[in-house]
Amino acid sequence: MKVIECSNLTKKYFKKEVLSNLSFSIEENTITGLIGRNGAGKTTLLKIISGFIKESSGQINVFSERPFNSLNVSVNSVFVDDQMSFPPALQLGELLIEARRFYPNWDEKLARGLFNYFSFDEKGYHNRLSKGKTSTFNMIIGLASRCPLTIFDEPTTGMDEAVRKDFYRALLKDYIAYPRTIILSSHHVDEVEDLLEDVLLINEGKKMLHLPISELKGWAIGIKGDTEAVLKVTKGRKIFHENEVGVHTLYAVVKNDLSETDLRGAYQAGLEILPVRSSDLFVYLTGEAKGGIDDVFNNN
Repeated sequence: MKVIECSNLTKKYFKKEVLSNLSFSIEENTITGLIGRNGAGKTTLLKIISGFIKESSGQINVFSERPFNSLNVSVNSVFVDDQMSFPPALQLGELLIEARRFYPNWDEKLARGLFNYFSFDEKGYHNRLSKGKTSTFNMIIGLASRCPLTIFDEPTTGMDEAVRKDFYRALLKDYIAYPRTIILSSHHVDEVEDLLEDVLLINEGKKMLHLPISELKGWAIGIKGDTEAVLKVTKGRKIFHENEVGVHTLYAVVKNDLSETDLRGAYQAGLEILPVRSSDLFVYLTGEAKGGIDDVFNNN
């Protein structure tokens, strides 16, 4: 069953196109990573999915209906980010009580267990928490709500490494016990990739990749060695990244679709065929130019 279906989804703000003709679908009971640089349109997309804002054109269905102003989408989804707001007059303990009334699948035992584990004060206030503590409390709401559609938009903002690890482990354990559709937007790609089943990469509001994480890990390869030999093997191919790493030595990243003949020739030429980290690949695919920060200094 498809929980989310987008067809030519477009969003404009004051004639500026933030999302451009996005078409994709997300299946039920999967964890999808939404990846992209700042300004790529991730938060806008997630807010449209959640029903907070309207699309400008195209079509989007969540639970088979348009999400904007949909009570069904609202009651069956939760959107967690660092801007999540709660009534300022209520204490943290009271917020958990109200959340139990709002979310049909609320798990009080999980909420209280996480609340105590992370040492929250029942009489504390959400608007007085540190940034890391705010994100942690929001995470508790997101997990304990057990909504059929759970969206985390950069949920670990301000968390230290130990808390982030606890969050990822809690998310995975609860997902295994109670599967639901989860979208996780994060800049910590290396930290979350083991959680993900699918990856949706967008750049400048456009879809670049949408595939299972298992396929992504072998989607591109790095070729390193003598510059002329590397250029010969990659001739006619789109190079996602290239960088001189020594005298007459070049490192290039291309799609992993070389034929057996090409690979044999590369090995015979003494070239190294290397895996490419997912986080590096995302940077290469969304970069405006080949090379790296060193080029700024080399060109001066």
